[in-house]
Amino acid sequence: MINGAHVIIHSRDEEADRAFFRDVLEWPNVDAGGGWLIFALPPAELAVHPTDGPGAHELYLMCDDVDATVRDLTARGVEFTRPVTAAGWGRVTAFRLPGGGEVHLYEPRHARATDR
Repeated sequence: MINGAHVIIHSRDEEADRAFFRDVLEWPNVDAGGGWLIFALPPAELAVHPTDGPGAHELYLMCDDVDATVRDLTARGVEFTRPVTAAGWGRVTAFRLPGGGEVHLYEPRHARATDR
């Protein structure tokens, strides 16, 4: 039986991105050896979206109040790459990781599988 998921973020600067998740987001972690940090994730959900060809996977972090979270993370030096916009399923923005990657942040406005 599957009992979890492991998300991988590819980075041009893995040390900076690991420090971001450890120090800025303050996610619990363990050192798997040699400074290779493995982070505990908050509760998660998965959606399958249509595509015409091979698609890249995306990471969306969820929060209860996107405006408050943007203010908090901006105060911690996080660079947001998109303004908060409304979509039918929630309010969304994105921020840059130190290694150059982009992560989305959204406040869901849809039913959540964890609400059942």
